[in-house]
Amino acid sequence: MARRPLPRILTDSAPLARMTQSTSLARGRELARTAADSACDVLHPLITIGRGLRRLGAAGRGRWIDTPRENRGPLAFFVGACVLVMCLVPYGPLLALIAVMGAGAWAGRERTPVETGPGEAERERLQALYEALVPYFSVEGDPSPLYAHDGGWERVFTEHAFDDSGRIERLQLKYPAYFTDGEDQSRVRIEQVLYAKAGRGREYHFGWDELANQLTVTVLGALPADIGAQRFVTSPGETVLGFTDADAVQRTLPVTAGMETRDAPPVVWRTGPRSTEPHLLVLGQPGTGATTLLRSIALQALQHGDVLVIDGGGTGEYGALSGRRGVLGVESGLAGALATLEWASHETERRLIAANRARQAGRPAPEDTRRPLWILADRPTALAHVAVAEGRDDPQRWLQTPLRHGRAAHVTVVVADQFESAELLSEPVRAHTKARVVLGPATAEEVRAVLGAPPHTTPTASVPPGRGYVRLGSAPVLRLQVPATPDPLDDTTGQALRQAVLSLLPERTVPADGAGAATTATDGGPGDEGTSADTGRRVNMSKSGGSGTGDSGTGDSGTGAPDAAEPHRETVAAGGSTGAGDTAMAGAAREAGKAGPPAEPVGAAGLRTRTVKGGESRVVNGSVEAVPTEG
Repeated sequence: MARRPLPRILTDSAPLARMTQSTSLARGRELARTAADSACDVLHPLITIGRGLRRLGAAGRGRWIDTPRENRGPLAFFVGACVLVMCLVPYGPLLALIAVMGAGAWAGRERTPVETGPGEAERERLQALYEALVPYFSVEGDPSPLYAHDGGWERVFTEHAFDDSGRIERLQLKYPAYFTDGEDQSRVRIEQVLYAKAGRGREYHFGWDELANQLTVTVLGALPADIGAQRFVTSPGETVLGFTDADAVQRTLPVTAGMETRDAPPVVWRTGPRSTEPHLLVLGQPGTGATTLLRSIALQALQHGDVLVIDGGGTGEYGALSGRRGVLGVESGLAGALATLEWASHETERRLIAANRARQAGRPAPEDTRRPLWILADRPTALAHVAVAEGRDDPQRWLQTPLRHGRAAHVTVVVADQFESAELLSEPVRAHTKARVVLGPATAEEVRAVLGAPPHTTPTASVPPGRGYVRLGSAPVLRLQVPATPDPLDDTTGQALRQAVLSLLPERTVPADGAGAATTATDGGPGDEGTSADTGRRVNMSKSGGSGTGDSGTGDSGTGAPDAAEPHRETVAAGGSTGAGDTAMAGAAREAGKAGPPAEPVGAAGLRTRTVKGGESRVVNGSVEAVPTEG
């Protein structure tokens, strides 16, 4: 019986030898790897220093190549001088070697790469925004278009930033040079697309750089709405309308908001003879803060001047100003408004004549002509309807002279009204109010129609009271937040805000129950004067330009003589329907030793006594119709 051969694997020794050889090879590789790792650990400092020296050498070579040829000689001389000094200094070469090794170790350290760039969702958002801009930034025939349907956003979006929710917070993009960035319609289209694609519900600022063909889109934060009425650090002739963005103005004011004090960027309106925008127009929707702005202006104006208030709405929002020092009157009826504005018009003429005569005589203008007079008219168009119904004159007629000549006479006019009644504003009001404010929600077209330029921000759907836009003359359009200045007599507002307003009001000059003084004056020659009941000072309220307003309180021929060409003289009661009765209403007050006629009750409602040629006197209650002269 034949024997069966053994399997080859048991008889052949070659596979066993190969297994043994592979095992020893693996062990050798492991030993070599261990030795290499140990060598790297030992020589790691030298490797780091060598890598750093190589980087420093490459940087030095690049700097040498970038250096102009005419500067290479001085640079080589400087380096050689430094090496020579180091060689001559004791231990200089050793210190230089240590410094070089330290610099090499710092430059050769391992840096952990930081992942930069947008994520997947952010790249998709940028690509969608890029494709949305292609129809507006591309034209046929452009050989190398920046915007194409098959292009990428990396070429045009130079800067981008996202907030925590993944929405765009800042974006800077390039656009082709042939884009008509000087046309408002072209800009508005781009801004609408960016507003829709970047996320609605936020306010964006669009900064167009026509020189570099770049557009920067920035998300704006909310303006501070916690700043209330307070004494602002301003000089005479400056009025704080509100507060705006920090990068829009180059000035800050310390303000108190709650329990903290901080600096806020204000919108300062300058008035006076040197102002280029001496009068202000405020337009807005009902309840957007126009009355609050006028009340804030009145509180600031009372520090250095006198105030006349016309409350066309008749809501009593200015009742807290009645009877206060410097408040010449608060009128809400048609008769009182006409009488007060007529006096303001004549007072403007008187100031101009008195100042002109003083300059001709080589003397400074009288003090009473330099005291600021503010005319605050809230909704004068509401009184225009009443005037038309009664067949009377429009109260805006008497604003023509203060608007045209008030800058030289230190008379400032502020008019506030609503958008629905804007077409009823008179032509002088529209033409001479160079400072404009728009409050409340408004479209870009409405803002442009009022301010003369569109805003560089996207309007939001809901805004807090007192939020809007402002433009002073030809300056850029700025965002505005009016300080919270509520009616202190309105118990529905916060106690802290009401107390802040009450603390800014001047002291009362008549009792709080409304008892006041009305002043009646008759023709008395060159010194035609009336007497204010609350202070005892004589007040000249005649239509003549300079009677009783001499520099030293005397009837100087240059300022105290009546105008010979004037046919008659006219005086208006200082009290009106509120009995403010302040002597500054005439603007020609001077101290006198004797008392005047007895005061009339507040209900006199604007008595006026007129003396005509021939000695006949007529008293008109609340009428603005001219008294015909005789002869």
